[in-house]
Amino acid sequence: MMNQKIPISFQTISEAIRDFEFPKTDLVIGVGRGGVVPAGIIAHQLNADLKIVRVRYRDEDNNPQYEKPVIQCDLNWDFYSHFKILIVDDVAVTGKTLEILREKLLDYEVKTFVLKGQADLVLFPHIKTCVAWPWKISKDGKAQ
Repeated sequence: MMNQKIPISFQTISEAIRDFEFPKTDLVIGVGRGGVVPAGIIAHQLNADLKIVRVRYRDEDNNPQYEKPVIQCDLNWDFYSHFKILIVDDVAVTGKTLEILREKLLDYEVKTFVLKGQADLVLFPHIKTCVAWPWKISKDGKAQ
């Protein structure tokens, strides 16, 4: 039996992000897939550059697929003038995905942000259950 997921509306998320006090940020890195939408909203709000990084660790049922997260792109970007970086994901269960990215950015001031879970900054720290994010659609076309 699948866990029940509580729905959170896009409007609720957008308003919470708008009201959140973010640190000074030059670059927002969104963890693909779940962090893409929140990272886009945050980068726009902060007038910061945006990069998307695909990291694989868990499957659609939230079970680890690998021993540790695997970065699936080249991080040899031109980070010129990007000294304060915010890594964004929707959920961090253990924080391993965020940590593997932080390890690649040791020369920069890095903060991590998630909508729920474990990070430096958490939008909904009170939510402990699974969430049906409005941008996640299942194969049958319904919100997950």
